[in-house]
Amino acid sequence: MQTETVIMKNRKQIFRGHCTPGSVYAQRRARFAQYLSEQELGAAVFFDSEERREPTIRYFTGFPSDAVLVITAGGDAVLIPWDIHLADMLADAEYIAAYTLYERDPVKAVYGACSMTKLASDSRIELPPETPYLQFLALVDSLSSFHVLCRRCGAHEYVREHMRAVKDEHEIALLRTAAQITDELIEQIETAVRGGVIQTEIDAALLIERECRRRGCEGTGFDSLVAGAERSFAIHCFPPYTNNPYPGDGLAILDFGVMWHGYTSDVTLTFVSVNPSAQARRLISLVEKAYDAALDLYKPGNALCAPAQAVSTIFAKENMQMPHSLGHGIGLEVHEKPTVRQSAAEDQVFQPGMVVTLEPGLYLPQTGGCRYENDILITETGNEALTHSRIIYI
Repeated sequence: MQTETVIMKNRKQIFRGHCTPGSVYAQRRARFAQYLSEQELGAAVFFDSEERREPTIRYFTGFPSDAVLVITAGGDAVLIPWDIHLADMLADAEYIAAYTLYERDPVKAVYGACSMTKLASDSRIELPPETPYLQFLALVDSLSSFHVLCRRCGAHEYVREHMRAVKDEHEIALLRTAAQITDELIEQIETAVRGGVIQTEIDAALLIERECRRRGCEGTGFDSLVAGAERSFAIHCFPPYTNNPYPGDGLAILDFGVMWHGYTSDVTLTFVSVNPSAQARRLISLVEKAYDAALDLYKPGNALCAPAQAVSTIFAKENMQMPHSLGHGIGLEVHEKPTVRQSAAEDQVFQPGMVVTLEPGLYLPQTGGCRYENDILITETGNEALTHSRIIYI
């Protein structure tokens, strides 16, 4: 794409013309700008760095990491990336300015962005609620002509709770591809286990890493959690994988996801050895029963707490309790809004476009663990399982 210089003489320092009219990123920014205007906010600021990742910048611009982003109520977006050349190739924003112009100082970068967009003095500028206190003070001092806000329930929560929680068509398409690759890997993992190719936890983890990248993925969505029979009692085994036998004699868990264009899947397989113990069979039966009951409640309009309460009832009848939530949103992060749990408010409901995990699980130190997890798309009329993980007997 041809670029046009604005303000600076050096064409490699500030670019204009990277915003594609009607692009999915432009549409998201326009929706957010409308929200800012309705809330009488002049701008919102986002930071992504090694200290704290903020995938919302990728959501609004397509740029993957390390940047400062300022979006104004007027609809302008100023992206200040650590890598200007990568941004020149990938980013969608009205202005793209090199971080080096601001001495790689996020405070100076925010001030520069506000100046670039000619943001009116006395405008209200909202910072992320996670902003460190000393950085907050520096920003207040630098932006003394503006009203600087930093609050829990504001623009950033709106993005996470309302915009990113309900996926648009572009996001759903990316998640479908991630799910398809995940299903392919599930088949490959099962074949490798049955054929003796996978003999240790390391073997399973490295197979996932290699095969997802062979298919064009950016990598895994998180460290694969590979727990043979000796370690499957832990909800999330630590360390994520070892040289222990896999699957081993008993219940073995494999929790993984693959990242496709920034969007991750999240599934869990349970492998069951021949002739499982009576207690193991009990766990498997309860988890499968819970999964089926909960899936029927993953429907638009149903309260998020409803399936979690149903699962709790099933487990309680057998004097069992699940020590984690029933599900969570996935997308640019492996844990996003919403959260499917008993404590969710009654007015928090499933909405079409949400993609959430369904993952009942039970764990006993002497028996091991059983978890059954898939990624579920909430549709206009019900739900669709995007992935097809399962409990596998070997």
